[in-house]
Amino acid sequence: MFPDFAARPHLIGAAAAPHEELVADAAGDLDALVPCEGWTVRDLAEHLMTWTPVLAGAGRGTPPEPTTRALGDDWPTVLGAERDDLVAVWSDPQAWTGTTTMTSSEIPSAVVGTMALCELVLHGWDLATGLRRPVAWDEGLLEEVHDALTALTPLGRQMGAFGAAVDVTRDAPLLDRVVALAGRDPARTP
Repeated sequence: MFPDFAARPHLIGAAAAPHEELVADAAGDLDALVPCEGWTVRDLAEHLMTWTPVLAGAGRGTPPEPTTRALGDDWPTVLGAERDDLVAVWSDPQAWTGTTTMTSSEIPSAVVGTMALCELVLHGWDLATGLRRPVAWDEGLLEEVHDALTALTPLGRQMGAFGAAVDVTRDAPLLDRVVALAGRDPARTP
């Protein structure tokens, strides 16, 4: 059922790198629209507050149940600490081995690690686009994320996690091809 994924612990920190600055900017613009259909920066921040500790816990083999969390005044600090924890957990090659659980399902750990990697890039792009800020990642990292999404999106679409791929030209920038593969229109402005 699950595709095989290569362990990519070396990419997690680089994938998360733009988040600190983006989250700091987001705190002042919570009502801005993001490319996720019908979502604002606030909705995306609450999504990150809900799922970041779950993904980190899955890397330890002890994920908490997802619980929707409203944003308090200190949410950028809380999310920053949780993101640092996520990066620390999934930067350890051991986290990528064996199986783990997430939402009561047993899943290969490499699948969850791949999900975390892709989420960091996709939601970083979502935030940057909603805030009208530039964002970039190394081409090597984006190639790895594109390869991972190519394997992950069919299952993710069945689960409602990704929209249909958006057509872009073969010579489009790699970041555009990554987000298009995940169902986001790289030309769309919120």
